[in-house]
Amino acid sequence: MQKITTFLTFNDQAEQAAKLYTSLFPDSAIRSLTRYPEGTYMPVGSVMTVEFELAGQKYVALNGGPYFTFTTGISLSVSCQNQAEIDALWDQLTADGGEPGDCGWLKDRFGVTWQITPANMAQLLSSPDPARRQRKMAAMMQMGKLDIATLEQA
Repeated sequence: MQKITTFLTFNDQAEQAAKLYTSLFPDSAIRSLTRYPEGTYMPVGSVMTVEFELAGQKYVALNGGPYFTFTTGISLSVSCQNQAEIDALWDQLTADGGEPGDCGWLKDRFGVTWQITPANMAQLLSSPDPARRQRKMAAMMQMGKLDIATLEQA
């Protein structure tokens, strides 16, 4: 059993976000939905919570109203196996109003911040040669979406 579950609070798009996210990763699914009952501040019958899994990890999304917003102080980090995976996730998460950021960071159309990085990021940025390490870091700092080949060549 997973001891800690990430809980994401949306204005009113929890179900749409969960559907997008579960479509992007293998071993992902929406597990349950709850709806707001009478006597709450949200419309009766609207989605209250969505329990879902991404790559086997549990999450809960809540529609909490406009009082809740996301900040870049927390992000979901994805370790990608190759450039094709980076490209696909980047394109899908920045589509329809998402915003590309710097150094592999982006904000999706729901306002959630993601880090889309190569699984071997530490290796890509390392080198016994300090000048090469500096070149690699400088190259990364110029990127939005990370480019593995460019980091390898720097």
